[in-house]
Amino acid sequence: MVQIEQIKELYDYNNWAGDRLWKVVESLSADQLYIDMHNGIGSIFTTLVHLVGAEWIWRTRWEGDMHARYLPIEDFPTLQSVRTRWQEEEEQMRRFLATLSVEDLIREIRYIRPATPDQVFTMPLWKSMLHLINHQTQHRSEIAMQLTVMHHSPGELGMTNFFNR
Repeated sequence: MVQIEQIKELYDYNNWAGDRLWKVVESLSADQLYIDMHNGIGSIFTTLVHLVGAEWIWRTRWEGDMHARYLPIEDFPTLQSVRTRWQEEEEQMRRFLATLSVEDLIREIRYIRPATPDQVFTMPLWKSMLHLINHQTQHRSEIAMQLTVMHHSPGELGMTNFFNR
């Protein structure tokens, strides 16, 4: 099983990679921001909302809330509104991580998925925390690929660059 310090380092990496992505995304035109990436979610903007919503929904599940909905895209009229919420969620996650104990990592969490609101799932906290990092990496990579196609690469986002910075 992973240890608390390893989990925290993964979340530090997640924040580092997210910051690198935002440095590029904030320079995009509206047309570039809203182009459909054909990745199943939509545009860079939509994917950013999905990323911040995923961090929110998992963190609140870990804190005991079994949310069955995502953050509505209508709550984010501008890129700055997404960025502001992103920064708030990073801070909330840091606070959550600061409270973790070894016992917490093996605690079972209960949650409902929006697609199956009548079904309750359980999973150890540590597995769901690793899932979120993997989820964020997947969608961050989709955005990075789209940025690269538009000649706005965010650069290398791999963990070795984070570890060797």
